[in-house]
Amino acid sequence: MRYYQWNDSEKKIPIGKIICLARTYREHAEEMQAEVPANPVIFLKPSSAIIFSGESIHYPKQSYCLHHEIELGVVIGKPGKDIAIADADKHVEGYCVGLDITARDLQTNAKQQGLPWTIAKGFDTFAPISEVIDKKHIPHTQKLTLQLTVNGEQRQMDSTDQLIWTIPDLISFISSIMTLERGDLILTGTPKGVSEIKKGDLIKATMNDLCTLQVDVH
Repeated sequence: MRYYQWNDSEKKIPIGKIICLARTYREHAEEMQAEVPANPVIFLKPSSAIIFSGESIHYPKQSYCLHHEIELGVVIGKPGKDIAIADADKHVEGYCVGLDITARDLQTNAKQQGLPWTIAKGFDTFAPISEVIDKKHIPHTQKLTLQLTVNGEQRQMDSTDQLIWTIPDLISFISSIMTLERGDLILTGTPKGVSEIKKGDLIKATMNDLCTLQVDVH
C-alpha cells in the first residue's frame, strides 16, 4: 500500500482509486478532434500507476507513442455519496499537480474498435503526482496555473479557470455515480498542448509556486 506525500504535515492517507476526467478543457477537446461532452467523461486508473517526484515513468513495450497530460489533482478526505455542489469542499483534503500518461497509439486503436481505454491509461507509473498541498493553502481552485515542460521546453500552460466544470461540479457528478472514499484521487482533465514524450525526457510540472513534480522517462 502506498501513501500520499504531504508538503507540510505527517498525514498518512493511503491512495485509493484514481478517477480521471476527459475533455474538461474545451481547447484540449478541439485539439483531439473530439466533441465537448454534455456531461463529464470518467475513466479509472489503478492506484499502482502512482509514482512521485524523482521517480521514473517506464515506457511499456506494448506502446510506441506516449503523451503527457498535466492535471490538477484533488485528494478526497471525507467519504460521501450524492454530494451536493455546495458541500463538495467539505470532502476535499488537498490538491496536487499530476500527470495522466497515455499510450496514445493504444488509446486510438481502442477508440477505433469501440473498446475501453484501460490499457492505454493503466500501466504502472502512468500517474505521477506531486506532494499534496492542504486545501487551507488553496482557497480558490479556479485561478491555478498548470505548467509543464519537457527538457526545459514549455509544452503546456493554462489556468484552471478554463475548466468547463468547477471542482465542486465534478465532485458532485462523480459521487452521484460512485461513492468517493478517503484517499481517492480525482485527476480533473488536461488543458491543450499534449504531446509526445520519449525515453530520456525530463518532465517538470508545476501548479503556481505551490508544488512541483519532476519525473523522467525510462
